[in-house]
Amino acid sequence: MTALDRLAERQLVVVTGKGGVGKTTLTAVLGRLMARRGRRVLLLEVDPRESLHQALGTEPSGGEVVPAGAGLSIQNLQPSAVIEGMVREKVPIAYLAHKITQSPAFHQFVEGAPGLKETALLGHAYRVLQGSHRPRTDLVIVDAPATGHSATMLAAPGLLAQASEGGHLGDMASDLAAFLADASRCGVVLATLAEEMPIQETLELIELLGTNLEIRPDFVVANGLYPVLASAPGRGSAKDLLRARRRMNESELDRLALAWDGPLLELPLLPLDRGPALVDALARLFEAADA
Repeated sequence: MTALDRLAERQLVVVTGKGGVGKTTLTAVLGRLMARRGRRVLLLEVDPRESLHQALGTEPSGGEVVPAGAGLSIQNLQPSAVIEGMVREKVPIAYLAHKITQSPAFHQFVEGAPGLKETALLGHAYRVLQGSHRPRTDLVIVDAPATGHSATMLAAPGLLAQASEGGHLGDMASDLAAFLADASRCGVVLATLAEEMPIQETLELIELLGTNLEIRPDFVVANGLYPVLASAPGRGSAKDLLRARRRMNESELDRLALAWDGPLLELPLLPLDRGPALVDALARLFEAADA
């Protein structure tokens, strides 16, 4: 099976990596590829700055579900809005729900409860997959926070379940933790650049996920690789700089390979701005690399 074949069997995929390594663009690429395979895909973005819509050429989400092509939608999601929505579901009287969500005690609880915000975000994805939200969705791909924050997010439901000791919240967190632990339904994809700091953070995250959560990433994607140029005479040229950058890429990929024996897909640096053209070009290259 190819990496994309395995991904198509998942229900929830978390995409993470060091900030600035192209994980949002990779999320858009994977969403596009999965939708082309007939999956009904929702891309969830947790960054309030909203950039996923730029990659796919849609309007900003603002918390709403926005169509992004056949079988593909995006949604920017903030934990406070999710938690307040849950309160409104459980308290059908609008006046009382408003009083609760506006109270200082409620906000202290939201800020202080261990893992509550992270669990709310993943819980929303879980409920979407169970059919509680429209549109119908087969696969949720989460454009997750950077590296260590993503590990915290994945661990949060288990921590909240322990802290809650039963009850509705504890049961919900426990069910979600069991779902995330099922490698046949949930996966993790890591994005990186073939540079020293991104590779180091990738290696640390692989170890952290394996040691603390017993999670092995589905695959790692190395973005933005410099081209291979033929040797030519002369020094100090732009081509010399590109060759040096390529040597750095290869050195860091070798370092990654010493610790990571799983699938690694390499995507080149392209002279395209963020947008649908870049996503489509990378999708074609991804399929070729994964063949």
